[in-house]
Amino acid sequence: MQIIEVTGYAIRSAVITLRRRGTPMEFVVFPMLHVASPAFYAQVRLRLRTCDLVVMEGIRGKSAVVSTLTLAYRFAPRRSRNGLQLQRGDLLLPESVPVLRPDVTAAEAVADLKTLPRWTYLLMLLAAPVMGLVFALRGPRAFLDEDLAVDDLPTTARAEMLADHPIGHAMSDHRDLRLLDALDGIHAEHHAEPLRVAVVYGAGHVPAIVAGLRGRHGYRPWGAEWLTVCVPE
Repeated sequence: MQIIEVTGYAIRSAVITLRRRGTPMEFVVFPMLHVASPAFYAQVRLRLRTCDLVVMEGIRGKSAVVSTLTLAYRFAPRRSRNGLQLQRGDLLLPESVPVLRPDVTAAEAVADLKTLPRWTYLLMLLAAPVMGLVFALRGPRAFLDEDLAVDDLPTTARAEMLADHPIGHAMSDHRDLRLLDALDGIHAEHHAEPLRVAVVYGAGHVPAIVAGLRGRHGYRPWGAEWLTVCVPE
């Protein structure tokens, strides 16, 4: 399933609607990128206004390790010529829609990363600022280079490959499980209601979300809408 499409013209994200026969509730999955054009976030916000509940990604609490890793994408928006913006809740969330945040804490995220071999863990910390600087210098064109993909910016094939790597497991498994448990609860309580539930998570988490909702409750992709993330110059 294609989630992020990368071409010479544009980078696009597929907003996927999941439905189950016999029940009116639907899940709408928004594959997010932590850095994108302002227009992308405006389009997401517009669609979230039509939802009844938003389930939002976001590690809770603070950690020096998490702050270091996020340098991989926090540098790019500081260069105004890139025309990029850092993802922020105030850019996305309509005030009228309730928000659920089932993500892990910063301490839990760091504990998961420390299950990696020590050299891998240290290499990740050292590489993140370097990747961030490269991304800032190259701007949107960095999206077109698979070897420079950071955080939730890979093509689908790369995301699937990362998911089978120890780093992918350390970064995502616990968080995916926490999210799916929250979606289980929403389904159990509201599946007989005509609710539209938005799941706003990084693109790298989307394969697990779609597979989990299908395997646990029978929700299947019903349709997709492509949103333009950015247009490299």
